[in-house]
Amino acid sequence: MNESKPGDSQNLACVFCRNNDDCPNKYGEKKTKEKWNLTVHYYCLLMSSGIWQRGKEEEGVYGFLIEDIRKEVNRASKLKCCVCKKNGASIGCVAPRCKRSYHFPCGLQRECIFQFTGNFASFCWDHRPVQIITSNNYRESLPCTICLEFIEPIPSYNILRSPCCKNAWFHRDCLQVQAINAGVFFFRCTICNNSDIFQKEMLRMGIHIPENKWEIKRCQCCGSSGTHLACSLLRSWEQNWECLECRGIIYNSGEFQKAKKHVLPNSNNVGITDCLLEESSPKLPRQSPGSQSKDLLRQGSKFRRNVSTLLIELGFQIKKKTKRLYINKANIWNSALDAFRNRNFNPSYAIEVAYVIENDNFGSEHPGSKQEFLSLLMQHLENSSLFEGSLSKNLSLNSQALKENLYYEAGKMLAISLVHGGPSPGFFSKTLFNCLVYGPENTQPILDDVSDFDVAQIIIRINTATTVADLKSIINECYNYFELIGCLRLITTLSDKYMLVKDILVYHVIQRVHTPFESFKQGLKTLGVLEKIQAYPEAFCSILCHKPESLSAKILNELFTVHTLPDVKALGFWNSYLQAVEDGKSTTTMEDILIFATGCSSIPPAGFKPTPSIECLHVDFPVGNKCNNCLAIPITNTYKEFQENMDFTIRNTLRLEKEESSHYIGH
Repeated sequence: MNESKPGDSQNLACVFCRNNDDCPNKYGEKKTKEKWNLTVHYYCLLMSSGIWQRGKEEEGVYGFLIEDIRKEVNRASKLKCCVCKKNGASIGCVAPRCKRSYHFPCGLQRECIFQFTGNFASFCWDHRPVQIITSNNYRESLPCTICLEFIEPIPSYNILRSPCCKNAWFHRDCLQVQAINAGVFFFRCTICNNSDIFQKEMLRMGIHIPENKWEIKRCQCCGSSGTHLACSLLRSWEQNWECLECRGIIYNSGEFQKAKKHVLPNSNNVGITDCLLEESSPKLPRQSPGSQSKDLLRQGSKFRRNVSTLLIELGFQIKKKTKRLYINKANIWNSALDAFRNRNFNPSYAIEVAYVIENDNFGSEHPGSKQEFLSLLMQHLENSSLFEGSLSKNLSLNSQALKENLYYEAGKMLAISLVHGGPSPGFFSKTLFNCLVYGPENTQPILDDVSDFDVAQIIIRINTATTVADLKSIINECYNYFELIGCLRLITTLSDKYMLVKDILVYHVIQRVHTPFESFKQGLKTLGVLEKIQAYPEAFCSILCHKPESLSAKILNELFTVHTLPDVKALGFWNSYLQAVEDGKSTTTMEDILIFATGCSSIPPAGFKPTPSIECLHVDFPVGNKCNNCLAIPITNTYKEFQENMDFTIRNTLRLEKEESSHYIGH
């Protein structure tokens, strides 16, 4: 992909504003893609109302795909700018009922305000936010605290006042230049050095504050270790960062407290999870109809490693105090509910599991594997009536579950599983994930999110309607349904069908389950998990929306360490056995082996604790100790005997466990 040199693009016009000016302070970086004969101003692209980042950062232009840019240019070509009266107005005022559209330079000319955060809202000159000053005690001019030129202390588009120092006034242009040069970490009030309140107000008033991803954050404890913001997925305003060595020391000393972030205070326009974006990180990705053709993120070692680090950090909250949970494997769900709802249960206590049998007159119990318990719980949750869908699931609407507050409990269980070393769900739809991260109001469902066959058929019929008459016929036929869900709309052209489909999808997938969603969100806040997901969506998408990668002989071989003095022949047989299983020459699978040894069918995002190990013993058959993640393999004379013993034991052990559970459930 070739990009023109800065000098080559001087005379090339931006496809959005048709302006060939190259002024980064005003319009953002001007970028030309020769391959596609495309030139854009960064701010023109960023503020356009009908485009969202669907690609990775290196794709297209800042992650905006070329095909999406073309579509947005085509959409804007039909809109007339209310300032210059020319077509191509890609930016619209977000105020309700305001129909004004304009080019970015024209908006600047008419003193519109563009907010470089959240949803990247744009406000025309009639609806832009203003600074309210209750009283003006200044009768004379005051100096701009940046350029020192005297100005009239009256709030206007070009004159802004500091929200934290009443005697600090600025030119808008002076503030913008300072913000560009300082970045989010150093941009603050020139009088009192406040950054939180000051930046929140300046963002609201349309000042762009870029972030420097190569800024180095030093450990607040030792000061000798550091990390780039980008490398540790940090934001500039996060002050409390410690290196892993210091965190371990703090944790072991018993003085650990959850690190608190210095974040922007809540407001209508700027939320805690809003990003102060750098030049290379534009709009938050939002899934739109038809955008499911390519997943933004894949399960990979990079994201898995990042997630592991994040979960380990959350795990520092877990205290040394232990809470024993009494679990009936045949009734995992109710056992877990009873345990987690117990008034003495604290999610920050270490979990110890004891398996019991219901109606056992002897009251016997035996040690259980925490990771096996959490794995079984996640499997039950995935197949429960709280979710609907086949592979990618959304929340369902279950009135009885609402009454019993089960959506909250489900969110709490997921959070506990992630932090305590259990598996991730891996079954979230992209729509459910985006609702959690970016909010339902910024998420557009797709047809695949609809599990109700009748509703899906209605949507398909509307989408395939070829005439207005056909469309009206469908509406008349389903009139009662449309009236019930509040999606009746006047149909005048065939293109109205797209808005109708959008209304149905939003109602059925999002609005209909609003109460379960809010309850589920509250549960996910346990141990700070939801906040972590919202802060690092790319990392968590890989484990919440995707199943773990398939196990291989290489992965298992590296996963298990030799725990005792090895038997060279037995270890050779073990390696050969893993290869035979991978090649399909065995009746067991890689997942069977891992379940037999640890109780889990996949490697938890936070890793195993303790690390899985192998012992070579003079025994006839292998033995799996799920509590210690230890696998004892037999020492045999031949490989054939080794494989037969391994296959027989693993296959029959897992079969008996399933039959045992079915027997208990049947009774």
